[in-house]
Amino acid sequence: MKRVTAIVRTEKLEPLKEALFAANVSGMTISQVMGCGNQHGWSEYYRGSEVLLNMVPKVKFELVLDDDAVDGVVDIVCNTAATGEVGDGKVFVSPVEEVVRIRTRERGSAAI
Repeated sequence: MKRVTAIVRTEKLEPLKEALFAANVSGMTISQVMGCGNQHGWSEYYRGSEVLLNMVPKVKFELVLDDDAVDGVVDIVCNTAATGEVGDGKVFVSPVEEVVRIRTRERGSAAI
């Protein structure tokens, strides 16, 4: 099993959620987060002074999948979230040792 964590632009929340549902991916956690990458935020003016806003609002999707589903989900995320501009986000894939469904105590793939 793998955990896929995708950090994307806030305006990609609904399109990406719908694309994942259309691909029968149902278990996901979505969080609003703040961060910065290569773009390092942007400058705005407040009362005549330039202010650097270096934390950009993003949306984080977290999914735990069987290994054979990972490449397809990563493709969905990249195709749906891409704008071609700096700040489109990142996808991280990491191993998951165990999953346990609390209610039934099922383990592994059955618990996803």
